[in-house]
Amino acid sequence: MEIGDYRLEVVRDTEFWLDGGAMFGIVPRALWEHVAPPDEKNRIRLTTNCVFIDTGREKILIDTGIGEKWNAKEIEIYGINRKRPFAESLESITGSTPDDISIVINTHLHFDHAGGNTMDIEQTTVAAVAQKPGRSKGESIQCAEETPHSALRIPQFRNARYLVSKSEFLEAENPHEREQASYLPENWRPMRDAGQLELMPDDFEPVVGLRFQTERGHSPTMQTWRLGAGGQTVYGFADLIPTHHHLPLPWIMGYDLEPALTLEYKKRILPAAVAGGWLCLFYHDCQMPLCRLIDDNGKLRAEPLPRGPHA
Repeated sequence: MEIGDYRLEVVRDTEFWLDGGAMFGIVPRALWEHVAPPDEKNRIRLTTNCVFIDTGREKILIDTGIGEKWNAKEIEIYGINRKRPFAESLESITGSTPDDISIVINTHLHFDHAGGNTMDIEQTTVAAVAQKPGRSKGESIQCAEETPHSALRIPQFRNARYLVSKSEFLEAENPHEREQASYLPENWRPMRDAGQLELMPDDFEPVVGLRFQTERGHSPTMQTWRLGAGGQTVYGFADLIPTHHHLPLPWIMGYDLEPALTLEYKKRILPAAVAGGWLCLFYHDCQMPLCRLIDDNGKLRAEPLPRGPHA
């Protein structure tokens, strides 16, 4: 898809399942089960829709999915149904490999947005990693000794700058008790140790027309993003509105630390999205990750995009 001079593609990582009650908060199951049918464990099907932007000079990835560093028990808990590695999806959809990515930006560092930041390699390849420019053998050996299960965790996008807000980084290092299980240090410390992590302001513009802004609600430090180019706007809600089923104002995740602020955010941003004809990215939506919003007699609905390169 062309957005001005930029190319944008949605790169889906893999499906996984989370508790439906947690995903819809105070909304009764009798309502949400009609749009998001649960399995026998009360979980609903989700995915992670990462965004690739090619500016001509930079190849940018916004969020990196849940990653592939899961053990058998965790795969069962989250119902992870991986068909192929994220690297294969990236190359199939965009024509770019992880080594081609020059900037990775995390809206926040929860495992389902930052899990693909890093990957495991077996210690048999440690010697090769140690020869990478800018990394000493001593540093590689030290990392290997600190990592269990005879694996070394390294940045998946080895040529990229990883950008995350300083506020979010500090939150991840000292998480609220309700978020602690969502923050896994293995998803950001390898980039820090490799010198690839850059801490950004609460609001920043990595390239012309692409802006990240901190919005409270899901957490105090999560960011949304907006791309404006060629008279078009693409907007990513991150976890404030995770799927198009969450468009009704009261439909707010139980995971949100400040649901009242999520509500105020929705009251402000959704009319702007409708009025501006924005393309809206729902990060966890399996059906319509990218769509426009229509006001249908006072009720918002998601309108799928027509097929074609300039949809």
